[in-house]
Amino acid sequence: MNNNNDPARFLAINRRKLLLGAASLAGVGAASALMPGMLWAQTTLTFSNSFRSLTNPYHAIFNRGGAAYAAGQNMPYSPLVTEGNSQKGIADIRALIAKTEGNLVLNIEPNDSADARAIIEQCVKAGVYVTTVWNKPDDMHPWDYSPYWVAHISEDGQAVGEAVATELFEAMGGSGGIVALGGILSNVAAIGRRSGLEAALKKYPGITLLDFQAADWSANKAFPIVQSWLTRFNSGIKGIWCANDDMGMGALEALRGEGLAGMIPVVGIDGIEQAVEAIRTGEYIATTSLDPYWLGSMGLALGHAAKTGRIDPAKEPHEHREFYVRPQLVTKANVEEFYASNFKSTPVVDVNDFWGRVAGPIRYTS
Repeated sequence: MNNNNDPARFLAINRRKLLLGAASLAGVGAASALMPGMLWAQTTLTFSNSFRSLTNPYHAIFNRGGAAYAAGQNMPYSPLVTEGNSQKGIADIRALIAKTEGNLVLNIEPNDSADARAIIEQCVKAGVYVTTVWNKPDDMHPWDYSPYWVAHISEDGQAVGEAVATELFEAMGGSGGIVALGGILSNVAAIGRRSGLEAALKKYPGITLLDFQAADWSANKAFPIVQSWLTRFNSGIKGIWCANDDMGMGALEALRGEGLAGMIPVVGIDGIEQAVEAIRTGEYIATTSLDPYWLGSMGLALGHAAKTGRIDPAKEPHEHREFYVRPQLVTKANVEEFYASNFKSTPVVDVNDFWGRVAGPIRYTS
């Protein structure tokens, strides 16, 4: 007699399977407690970069770097865009943590320095490994939140701001009036880059700062500001300093509209493709690259290495937890080489070289 259709027998067999399955899971749980990497290897990990805007060319490259890293690991990538809204940025991160049940590695550029506190506390609570870029309060440090806050990566804003200002002033022959566009005033990068401009001005007494206005990193905001300056100062403007290249592109469009592109030198920071192309055509003097593709990749690589046990953040020296990334100045002298390696081909990032671009520990003024 065939008993396969006997309901009592079916329930008994499946009860035994359920108990065996539970025992197996208990064994996995015990093993994963001894070797946490086993659990992570058996579940789907999600990678995510959080940043300001995909319309910003710098952030678009940052996003590409993150997507490339996730693809190289054959794991999903879920980018988050704040659109300059701190509340949205924090809420989106919280939602992604809940959606992934904390099986997540984050690389975040907080919209504002103050946002980092809420983000880090949420990540630590959920056991999510996170790297931050650019913005954080000075009194917060990754080693106080080990192991989950793996690292904070920034730039020596004064150094890069001064470097491009020097290129601008030299192109002007060391004298004349300039106007300057700044980023979001509370951003760490904006503060540092402006201090670099001020340092350069002290070294070039023949240069006069006619006006400084914040354009919030945006070409769309920079364009009308420069148009207004061209009317207000007319031929008194001999150069334009910009705290990033997106604003530099807005400035350049305003100059093009007046037939002045290439006649008034412009400099910026970030090394975006449009700025590099403008250096090639002679409309732009200089930019510096902090390599957003590398930042988008390496921020995730650091968190991934910490999560899988390849590095123990708590055992790393402080200069591996908070550090400046080494910049590259791009001028007419090296623009073709830079263009070929960064835009004509996909940038190459050694995601196992965690500290190769460390330019020193972050310095604080207070």
